[in-house]
Amino acid sequence: QVQLVESGGGLVQPGGSLRLSCEASGFTFSRTAMRWYRQAPGKERELVAGISTTGDSTNYGDSVKGRFSISRDNAKNAMYLQMNSLKAEDTAVYFCYAPRYNSWGQGTQVTVSS
Repeated sequence: QVQLVESGGGLVQPGGSLRLSCEASGFTFSRTAMRWYRQAPGKERELVAGISTTGDSTNYGDSVKGRFSISRDNAKNAMYLQMNSLKAEDTAVYFCYAPRYNSWGQGTQVTVSS
């Protein structure tokens, strides 16, 4: 059974940083490309970042390029999203996604506010 569990969300001031984690189980993580998505209230879910199986290849949504960094640790079955220079418009629920299995985590709330 594929399971994805996000953590690390919270309330942060504009300009601050957060690091999200996604712990995976129930599948061969090292052979699965992964993605982070986010969904703000009243908006569609959007791609934040993606990472290849080895971590050698990454891609980012235009709104987060240069501020966010995706990474993974296959030995720990975990994926991360380092978010820097956070803005109010980054406020959303962030989801971990395994496209190969069309499987989503439950999400973690990130709120950027002073």
